[in-house]
Amino acid sequence: MPGMVELNDGRSRLVLAPEQGAAVARYDALVVGGAPVPLLKPGDGTGTCGCQLLVPWSNRISGGGFEFDGRFHAVPPNMPGEAFPIHGDGFQKPWRLAGRSDTQAELVLDDGAIGPYRYAASVTYALRGGALDARLTVENRAGMRLPYGLGFHPWFPRGARTRLQATAERVWLEDARHLPTGLAPLTEHPWWDFSRASLLPAGWVNNAFVGWNRRATIAQPAQGIAVELTASPELDVFILYSPSHDAGFFCFEPVSHPVDAHHGEGLTVLGDGETMGAMMRLEWAETG
Repeated sequence: MPGMVELNDGRSRLVLAPEQGAAVARYDALVVGGAPVPLLKPGDGTGTCGCQLLVPWSNRISGGGFEFDGRFHAVPPNMPGEAFPIHGDGFQKPWRLAGRSDTQAELVLDDGAIGPYRYAASVTYALRGGALDARLTVENRAGMRLPYGLGFHPWFPRGARTRLQATAERVWLEDARHLPTGLAPLTEHPWWDFSRASLLPAGWVNNAFVGWNRRATIAQPAQGIAVELTASPELDVFILYSPSHDAGFFCFEPVSHPVDAHHGEGLTVLGDGETMGAMMRLEWAETG
């Protein structure tokens, strides 16, 4: 694919799209004696596929912007069909390739700019024994204190027997605008309790979960593969997006704060020149 960067460690293949927000376009298991198995929904990095980077925040900001340090900061919508700005602008901009080897690449964004945010970001992707390590860092260059957040937005294939295991304590409920309305214990919503490996619900799911131990397993029995996702302590929330049983995909997003945290809590305040970072690891194994 033109403009793409391909890494390969003999056990996995990773294809990156620097021009498309430094997204992962493909992450495939190289199974001995068989065809490559897509571990993420494959594509070109431009849309509902692979894995996008969420910077300088995750998910939606309501109210046309947010107030911080006694000042209102306007943030306009940035996606067609979306009433609110969503996921920052890192996924919408070209990143430059700062360095690479056969198994590792670093990509840099020098000119992040949306609403009041002015920032630089970098991501390092590395294949190690087939596992994918991704580290994302952001530096505040706005000339003032601002609240920041980070996250990863992987799209996983969903088949009839796909199962998810991810332990959490509470779930944020959402309204018709996809904004949070309140926290509820998972005991009140057992169909969203994935503490044991479970099939995904048949209907719409688009919720943030807290009290997460930063580990999840996605089992794909039809392919004989299981993917274990682990996240660094900064990513203590996960968002599960699954529109329907026949969508062919679902998203499991480790992020650093709940939805609309600019009007709540969970963001990290950075002074000018300060940084924050987060890591995600995807590791696969054959299940027979």
